[in-house]
Amino acid sequence: MAGIKKLGYSFYTGKDVVKIAKDLLGKILVTQFDGITTSGRIVETEAYAGVIDRASHAFGGRRTNRTEVMFADGGKAYVYLCYGIHYLFNVVTNKKDVPHAVLIRAVEPLQGIDDMLIRTGKKKLDFTLTKGPGNVSKALGISTPHTGKDLFADEIFIADDGFKLSKKNISATPRIGVDYAGEDAKLLYRFIIKENKYVSGKKNKNVKI
Repeated sequence: MAGIKKLGYSFYTGKDVVKIAKDLLGKILVTQFDGITTSGRIVETEAYAGVIDRASHAFGGRRTNRTEVMFADGGKAYVYLCYGIHYLFNVVTNKKDVPHAVLIRAVEPLQGIDDMLIRTGKKKLDFTLTKGPGNVSKALGISTPHTGKDLFADEIFIADDGFKLSKKNISATPRIGVDYAGEDAKLLYRFIIKENKYVSGKKNKNVKI
């Protein structure tokens, strides 16, 4: 793809998962499977701070076959099945044995929209195509066999096309669907591009950052 540059190792291995979640806004998520390229601009993310974060799958150092990829070096895909229905795509960050991750909750479609419609069974483009993390994965063809994939390769990667996003256009809110996390559910770890129609979740009072 012309005019874009893949994010490098140093982007993913930063220590501050909250900063990385914010910095991912405006970047482009690209998939290239079986000769089909699809992409979308990231407009909503959520940070998960590993062993100290009750909302994280790795809270308390929990390691399972599913979560082991979270303990890898940053720059890997972590994809899991939610409620037996939706595949959720996460970006593993930080260094080995520090299980930070960022969930990609919504993108604005850019390339391959016709193929996204076929994958999702939709007849025409509307805001539900890539609104919410399950729809992101479905539209871009991502599923659990892609967990552990290297984001520096060509199948799945995130790139910068020079898009500039002002801080005044970013809002932070509590994460969605993590009420079980107690006080950690209140953390302002969800980041959105304000007024973007692909952002998921109910309307609420956002906190400008």
